[in-house]
Amino acid sequence: MPRRCLLATVLLSLAATALFTGGSPASAQETYDVVLVGGTVMDPESGLNDVRNVGIRGDRIVIVTEESLVGTETIDVSGLIVAPGFIDMHAHGQTYEANVFQAHDGVTTALELEGGVGDLPAFLEGRTGTSLLNFGASVAHGQLRIGAMPEYADALTQLGSGNIGEGDELDALFSLLSTAGYEPVDPARYGQMKALLLQNLEAGGLGLGVPHQYYPGASYDEIFRVFEMAAEWYMPIYTHVRGMGISAFQEVIANSAATGAPLHIVHINSMSLWNIGTVLDLIAGAQAQGVDVTGEAYPYTAASTGIASAIFDPGWQERLRISYGDIQLQETGERLTEETFNLHREKGGTVIIHMMKDEWIEQWMKTPWVMIASDGMPYAPGAHPRSAGTFTRVLGKYAREEEMLPLMEAVSRMSFMPAQRLERFAPGMARKGRIQAGADADITVFDPGRVIDRATFEKDLSKSEGVQYVLVNGVLVVRDGATVEDVFPGRPVVGRLYDGS
Repeated sequence: MPRRCLLATVLLSLAATALFTGGSPASAQETYDVVLVGGTVMDPESGLNDVRNVGIRGDRIVIVTEESLVGTETIDVSGLIVAPGFIDMHAHGQTYEANVFQAHDGVTTALELEGGVGDLPAFLEGRTGTSLLNFGASVAHGQLRIGAMPEYADALTQLGSGNIGEGDELDALFSLLSTAGYEPVDPARYGQMKALLLQNLEAGGLGLGVPHQYYPGASYDEIFRVFEMAAEWYMPIYTHVRGMGISAFQEVIANSAATGAPLHIVHINSMSLWNIGTVLDLIAGAQAQGVDVTGEAYPYTAASTGIASAIFDPGWQERLRISYGDIQLQETGERLTEETFNLHREKGGTVIIHMMKDEWIEQWMKTPWVMIASDGMPYAPGAHPRSAGTFTRVLGKYAREEEMLPLMEAVSRMSFMPAQRLERFAPGMARKGRIQAGADADITVFDPGRVIDRATFEKDLSKSEGVQYVLVNGVLVVRDGATVEDVFPGRPVVGRLYDGS
C-alpha cells in the first residue's frame, strides 16, 4: 500500500472527527446503504437501551430512530442486541486469520498496545487495505530501547515490523531479550532512545508499550524517565508491570502520579494473582486522588506467553505458586514435566500457564472500571481460548449465566470505555464505542440468549456463537453468523502526534 494511500485514509479519518456532532439531521425518508431493523440498540454513552432502527450510509451511522427506514440492504435484527463494536486494546494477533476469530467474538477494532511494534510505518502500511478489522499499535519501548544499545542495535533490525506476539517474531524477540533484555540502557543514551520513540509516535503510535517484566535489565530510573517522556508528549503508557505482586503496581502508579503520564495497566488479573483485591483498591485509590490510571483484565484462569521469557527465570515456581504440571504447551496441549520444561525452555515456544482462580475473576468482574481486553495471541493450533472467546464469554457466561454484571455494563466495558480512554490520544476513537448519528458504523449484533464462547484449553480454537452480524466501517464482515469473504474494511487508528509523513 503506497504511503500516500495510508496518508489519505488517516487524514480522512481525522478530518471526519469534526463531523461527529455537526451536520444536518437525517431524514427517515432517505435511502440508506444498510438498515438494521427492530433490534434493541444499546448505546452505553447515552444509556439508550430500546428497540430502534439504525440507518448507515458509507462508513457512518446516520440515524437511530423509531421511524421506518428505507435501505439498499435491510437486515431484520429483531430480538437481537445492536451494540457498538468491541474494542480490544490488547490484541497480539494482527493477522487476517486472527481477525476472523476476533470478528466472531464481536471485535471491530483490535489494537496492539501492551508490547507495541518497533516499526509503526511498516506496521500501518502493511495492514492498510488488507485488514478485516480496524488496527493500531503503541510504540514498543522493549524493542526500541535495544536501538540505544550499540552492541545489539543490528539484531533489532532482524525482528521485522510485526508485534511482540506475531508468529516467529515472538520467539525471535524473546531470543534477543535473553541477552539485551538483561542489560540496562546507558543513561547517556536515553536521548537516542527518546528520539526513536518519538519518531514512531509521529508515525501514528498510540502511546508507549512498556512490558518491562520481559526485559528486567530496565532500571527503575529508565522506566521513570520513559514516563517523563510520555508526560512531555502527553501520550499514555500501556504497561505489563515489572512482576507479579503489589510493589510492581506501586512502581508504575507512583511514576504516573509523579510525572503526570497517563497510565493503562494491562491484564491486572494475571499480574495480581492472589493480591487482586489489594491491587484493585490500590488503583481505585489512585484514581480517587486524581492519578490518570486505568486497567483491563481477561476472563480466564490461565495466562499465555513465551516459555523462553523472563517470567520463567529461576524462582518462577515460588513467584507464581505453581509447578511444571501447571504449564501447558500450546503446540501439543501437553502438560510439562521438569524434563520437558527444560527442553522447551531451550527451544522456545508458547505455553499456557494455569495459575489463577475463578474467585479472582469474580472480584475484578464486579469492579465496573475494569475494562475487558483479550491479550489474544495469533492463531495457532492449541492457542489460548482468549484469542477467540473473550468478549462472548463475558456476555454469555458472566453477564447472562452468572449475572456478575449487567449486560449494558458488559457492553460498555468492551466498547465505550476503551474508546473513551483512547480518544484524548487518538482523535478517531471519539467516533467509536457508540451507536449514535455520526458515529463510525462499527457495530456488533448478537443474540443475548445464545451468545457464548466455544474455544477451550483442550481443543483447537473454535469461533464463538451468537454473534450474528458485525460491521466494520459500514461493511459486513460477519453475516448470519458466517464470515464474509474478500472484504478488508479495517482502517488504521493513529495517535494525535501523527505527522502524516
